[in-house]
Amino acid sequence: MNSTRSRTRRGAAAALTLCLAAGLGAAGTGAAGADSGAPQARKSAQRTERQQIARSVLGDDYKITLTALRSAEDPYAASVRLRVFQKSDGSWKESDRVTVGEVDGWFWYPLTGRGAVCQFSAASTEPAPLTVSLLVTPSIGCSDPVNYLVKDGRVYAD
Repeated sequence: MNSTRSRTRRGAAAALTLCLAAGLGAAGTGAAGADSGAPQARKSAQRTERQQIARSVLGDDYKITLTALRSAEDPYAASVRLRVFQKSDGSWKESDRVTVGEVDGWFWYPLTGRGAVCQFSAASTEPAPLTVSLLVTPSIGCSDPVNYLVKDGRVYAD
């Protein structure tokens, strides 16, 4: 009976010591713990949610993509990035990028849902004409078409 009590007391004392050590360790690293959490928070804030909404390949010359980028400030807002790629050494390399419309000037859900791309047309000519029209909202409908020219891998407003 004596040995059982001493084992129970030793186990309780060990558990208490571990709890205190863990508590003191956490308290002792309060400032460092706050700093170490901040970079993680910044990293997750920097990870912009994105979704490719359209893509076109124009022969061996260009690949063009439209990507929705969710706003970091407003979960309902988004930007649209148009990127142009040229083939170099057997792989596609980005040659230019532009923002379609205003930064955070689109709505995320209509832009990433069904029917988001009203018009996305391009031709395999040099310069390559490119037209983009996107859904603003289902009730408003599509945006006015925006025309671009892709020449020598660069995007120009038409």
